[in-house]
Amino acid sequence: MRYAFFITIFLLLQLFSAGAALSLQWWLQPWITPALRIAIWSAIFIITNGLLILSVKRAFANSYRWVSGWMLVMHFMLLTALLISLLYGGYWLIVLLSGNANNDLSSIAIGLRALALIIFIGLFSYALHSAYVPVVRKLSISINKPLAKPLRIAVASDLHLGRLFGVAAIDRLNRLMIDSQADMLLMPGDIMDDNTDAFNNYNMAKNLAELCSSLPYGVYATLGNHDLYGHEQPISQALVDAGVHLLNDDVLGIEHEGQPIWLVGRFDNHKRQRVATTDLLAKVDTSQPVILLDHRPSDIDEHSQLPIDLQVSGHTHNGQVFPANFIVSAINRVGYGYEAVGRGHFVVSSGYGFWGIPFRLGSRSEIWLITVSGHTNK
Repeated sequence: MRYAFFITIFLLLQLFSAGAALSLQWWLQPWITPALRIAIWSAIFIITNGLLILSVKRAFANSYRWVSGWMLVMHFMLLTALLISLLYGGYWLIVLLSGNANNDLSSIAIGLRALALIIFIGLFSYALHSAYVPVVRKLSISINKPLAKPLRIAVASDLHLGRLFGVAAIDRLNRLMIDSQADMLLMPGDIMDDNTDAFNNYNMAKNLAELCSSLPYGVYATLGNHDLYGHEQPISQALVDAGVHLLNDDVLGIEHEGQPIWLVGRFDNHKRQRVATTDLLAKVDTSQPVILLDHRPSDIDEHSQLPIDLQVSGHTHNGQVFPANFIVSAINRVGYGYEAVGRGHFVVSSGYGFWGIPFRLGSRSEIWLITVSGHTNK
């Protein structure tokens, strides 16, 4: 399976490289020479495979970011070429239908190349903005269980706290919590970006502690796959020390306006020994509201038949970069967004942070603000 993955990545990178070389060759066509054409193709394939080798050999820290970043550059070159082709084809279709053919192709060619540069820069700017400037998705749901007053739940999954997403992001999240007047914050996994190095080096614990203290009922979290890649204990300890309530295969009862509410948290399925959801539910009173934190949305069909009122998940990032969002949608029952399924309500967030590189296209950094209402006991 691992070899198949690497072969797929290798072939995909070669395909991207060929497309990027063709795109750059077109853009430089007015100045192209045989030597320059060879230089373009050679440079792109050398960069691609050189970065791939360095990443596989783990020649330096976070070398995968360089491969991901270069792949994104090539991807945006291909998207730019596609958009220009569509615009150029549309232009000639209009010209042919109107009968006003213009033979001055030189000005059109210059205009298209200028437009291509604008589109390429625009894609990068928009993707960077989408990664760092979050939106608040508001949702109201009603459950058929006792709840004297509505409960305001904020959800921020997949923070991936690290060198590229840290103190400023935590402080921004704190301001969003205060502005939204949330009762609690749920963080369903991938809180750290694989380890606590940046968290400690940039003293993020202070900012996270301030976030935890700003919410009336506090912050509750469970670990995702990136929290379990060999650094589970230091990540868990860092979160607990900052005031986060960790729910790893655990349950916790809290009170909201005198009404008991159960929070259930599962390990990500990267943890092979994790407890079954049914075993966790056996520890709670399911006649009362039950909220589940489960990092991956892979068990939604099963959970929809259980007495779970709300499940919050992340992991998918909604693909993070187009067109991966279509893949996410195809392989998951709910790959992103909200859906009422069976007995429960399910929310899958695209995440507050990002993985690898700080770019999003076709997805957005976000938090969810979910207002849960129920019925009053009589």
